[in-house]
Amino acid sequence: MTISAVEKWRNDLASWAIPQEILDQAEIAPWIHPPALFQIPEKIWDSPSHQRAREAMPEGGSVLDIGCGGGIASFAITPPAAHAIGVDHQREMLNMYEKNASDRNVKSEVFEGFWPSIADQVPAADVVAVHHVVYNVGDIEPFIKALNEHARRRVVIELPAVHPMSSWSPGWKHFWNIVRPVSPTADDFMSVLSELGIDAHKEDFTGEILLDKQLEEAADYTRIRLCLSKERLDEVREFLEKNPSPTSRSLSVVWWDKV
Repeated sequence: MTISAVEKWRNDLASWAIPQEILDQAEIAPWIHPPALFQIPEKIWDSPSHQRAREAMPEGGSVLDIGCGGGIASFAITPPAAHAIGVDHQREMLNMYEKNASDRNVKSEVFEGFWPSIADQVPAADVVAVHHVVYNVGDIEPFIKALNEHARRRVVIELPAVHPMSSWSPGWKHFWNIVRPVSPTADDFMSVLSELGIDAHKEDFTGEILLDKQLEEAADYTRIRLCLSKERLDEVREFLEKNPSPTSRSLSVVWWDKV
């Protein structure tokens, strides 16, 4: 029996779950997101994602940034936007977002929690931006519907062409002899939108990987991601020397206009 695109998305994401027997050995939860990694650069690269958002933004308009982190999706388009709204489930991220807004003399407000659970508390905006979030969302239908309901003009979503954890797949094979999944993909996400009746556009591009470059101890970050103990740190360093992480990756920007 053929399953729906929404069900396939949910099932594919569930296949990325780390086996419980490995998770039980982890000293630190492998899904860490240190806030410092999400600080925005002094000069933000004008990516196709920012261009698609900016072209729909009226002068003095508003941007709603879901999973905002430090706010790169917001502050790349201020101006023309003058009002930035950030949603994140980590208070540290929201504190960073507010400071970045203040440093740029941009009016801001923030909401702590998970989207779409807190969507009723959040105002609508001219453009809704979502960068590198959707691969964390198994229940994708209400997530997308809430985005659409909050956009007055356009929704802009940036995501890697393949699952963001794919870069660690060689490490999982090396240290645990586990073959990681290859789905879902950005094309699968487009199938989800089509199934939901959304006429979306997709543009592919290549982007620089910034996060690992900001880490003084990439090996320690990697061993946490792979659920390895501190005693394995030298092994991880050796593995990274022989298998350096990529410096760029394939990305997609997906957008649609509110009708």
